[in-house]
Amino acid sequence: MPIQNPRTQDYYYAETTTIAVSQGAPKDPTTGIPIYPTVSLINNDGLYPTPPPIGQPTGLDQNAVQPQFLSKAYRVNLDPLSIVATGSNVITVTCPAPHGLSNNDQIAVEGLTNNAADGFYSVTVTTATQFTYQTNTAIPAGNLLQGTTLLVTALVGLPYGYTQIPQTGV
Repeated sequence: MPIQNPRTQDYYYAETTTIAVSQGAPKDPTTGIPIYPTVSLINNDGLYPTPPPIGQPTGLDQNAVQPQFLSKAYRVNLDPLSIVATGSNVITVTCPAPHGLSNNDQIAVEGLTNNAADGFYSVTVTTATQFTYQTNTAIPAGNLLQGTTLLVTALVGLPYGYTQIPQTGV
């Protein structure tokens, strides 16, 4: 028996309009089962004009960054010379040697003096030895680098149609 009005699943719409927030989900008072709210997304082309989610991505752990994908190595320590907050949501990283990153490459950073600048980010390359990344809140101006800072290259799965890591959570 043939299927009447068969239609292909709209995977693009399904992957770019909402995500489920897993942290802090309220629980049903009767059953105790978490009720995961959804957050509307906007892709990089602005096809779904909704506010972008804010906060650090949930569920990403810097210790779980894969070391290699195909022939490209990840979890490469960038050994920054300085990491400076400008007083806005832009963080500037300067390396002592060429970093080898391109626009929208991804980094994982932890151990900064202000934890609000820690996390996984897509970068914007400004020079061969300098790049910036954008946090969701303004970080007070100053040097964020300390002895325990770890900044490595990363590869995070992205929703279909995105070139940057959407910042989700709280």
